Order: sequence, then C-alpha cells, then structure tokens
Amino acid sequence: MMTWIPTRMTPPMAAELTPHLPALHGTAPIVALLIGLFLLLAIARGARALLSLASWALLLGLGALLVSQRAGVDPTFARIASFLHLDAGQEVVGKEVRVRLSPDGHFWVRVRLNGVERRMLVDSGATITALSANTAQAAGLTIRPSLVPVQISTANGRISADTATVADLRLGDIRARNLSVVVSPAFGDINVLGMNFLSMLKSWRVEDGTLVMTPHHPQDAA
Repeated sequence: MMTWIPTRMTPPMAAELTPHLPALHGTAPIVALLIGLFLLLAIARGARALLSLASWALLLGLGALLVSQRAGVDPTFARIASFLHLDAGQEVVGKEVRVRLSPDGHFWVRVRLNGVERRMLVDSGATITALSANTAQAAGLTIRPSLVPVQISTANGRISADTATVADLRLGDIRARNLSVVVSPAFGDINVLGMNFLSMLKSWRVEDGTLVMTPHHPQDAA
C-alpha cells in the first residue's frame, strides 16, 4: 500500500504550475458573475416571499377590521368577532328583566344610555340597535365612519346610517357595555333596541304577553 507523504515543493515543480495560474484568473469573473446572479435570484425570491407575506398580512388585517366593524351591525359577524376576540369587550350583566306587552302590541322599555334616559322599542326584527340623531347627541356618542357603508331597511325604504358605540346601556338591572349602534336622522324620534343586544343575553323569550330577558351570569349591574 502506497502512502502519500507531502514533500517540500522544489522550484522546478512550482515553475511547472505557474502556466496554469492565468487560466484560473480567467474564470474568476465568470464565477463571480454566477455567484452574483445566484445572490440576485435569492434576493428576488426573498423579496417575492416578503411581498406575499405582506399581502397576506394586509388582507388578514383588512378582514379583521371588516369583521370588527360589521360585528356591531350584524349578529353573524358578532359571533365571528367573539370567536376571534375582536368584540371590543362587549358584555351584558345584571338580573332578569320582565316587560309587559303595551296596548299598541309592542314592548317598550326605559333605557339609560350613558346616563341619558330614553324610551326604546324592543324589536327582534331589527338587526342592530338604532338611535335617533337627537338621542345620540344627548348621550354624547362619537359618530365614526364605517369601512363598509351601513344600509338599513325601514318601512320607508333603505337608508344610510352612521355607527357609534354606547359605552354603558342600562335596562333595569341589565347592563350592556360597548354596545354598537347605528344613528340616522331618518329614524325620527324612534329608538330601537335590536338583535345585537338581545343576542348578547343568555336568553330572551315571550310568555303570556311578557318579554323575559335573562343575561349571562346574573349579578348586580351597579
């Protein structure tokens, strides 16, 4: 078996290698060019990946914003927002409230909106709680623009409405926090307590001409 033993290079051997060195230098630009192209390709791919991630993040952000805004005016979106924890801390506490049917065939309640008392119609056919412009102003509500215009169907046709949030709504011993509402002068003097409030309750039902509303975890509202 032959064992290779490194030896000291003599000048003749070095001289024999010298003619090959220019050939190595001649390929250096090509190698550098190939490395550069590889790096550019890697950077381009990385940029496309970052752009794709940024696009998805933007779409997810817009989706979350849309869900959080529509949650206030649509119970379906409200359930999605609650699942994704985008419901801005909406909750209802208190004790069971019973309301007798009025002679006009409706359920009317006395409600305090940020401390301002108003008479409101309980309407399970209304998707969203709706306030007149005067009530919203009296309650000190801040009107905010919506990403998607809110259209409300009324007896007089479809109308556009603004959105706002009632920080504190009290109905007897029931207390709702951060309740989303729509506001429009087209509502006149009518204020409506809609399904976005009723759906936050543990249960609500009508029995023997009485509307019974039961919140989650009954407790003192004060």
